[in-house]
Amino acid sequence: MGHGGEPRRAQAYDGELGAAVARAQKGDEAAFAVAYRLVQPGLLAYVRGLVGDDAEDVMSDAWLEIARDLGRFKGDGAGFRGWTATIARHRALDHLRRQRVRPRPSTLEQDVLDLPGPQNTYDQAMESMSTEYALELVGGLPRDQAEAVLLRVVVGLDGPAAARVLGKRPGAVRTAAYRGLKRLAKQLGVESVTDEASQTLGEST
Repeated sequence: MGHGGEPRRAQAYDGELGAAVARAQKGDEAAFAVAYRLVQPGLLAYVRGLVGDDAEDVMSDAWLEIARDLGRFKGDGAGFRGWTATIARHRALDHLRRQRVRPRPSTLEQDVLDLPGPQNTYDQAMESMSTEYALELVGGLPRDQAEAVLLRVVVGLDGPAAARVLGKRPGAVRTAAYRGLKRLAKQLGVESVTDEASQTLGEST
């Protein structure tokens, strides 16, 4: 996935990110560069899952909007991740509409998933998600599952924040991420994600 640290640990940088955003809002260009470095890798992977090879161009437009509207943002590091993810998603959907491209449908049948196994392999699935191969597999998931997994695992949003980006209830996003991780776990050769893992993905309220 390149630089920027492991995607699933994005929240660990939220303190640094919040401080950088606060300084950037006061005109500190170096601080804006820090915020960019912390957020861009996950956002780029997320947008690539939506628009494919055009992700760099879409993210260029997204960052222009982020820079323009930075003064309007209010919140901490976690909030900034959600805010920028919302902007990136809007730019990606605008791009798809302009190109009249529909996201790739899944080639898998949803009903062939295994039942949850006895072991909690959530961490194994998360570690596997840090590979380019796993990110490619995400592209084969149904749209709702792919977006939920990317926002939760790659961008590093919690359940409620991911739900706000997608305009859905947290429970629906949690379920979509759980199902998506089950598919990925199956394809990556690990046991199915357990119910405990689904609860880890976010609260339903």
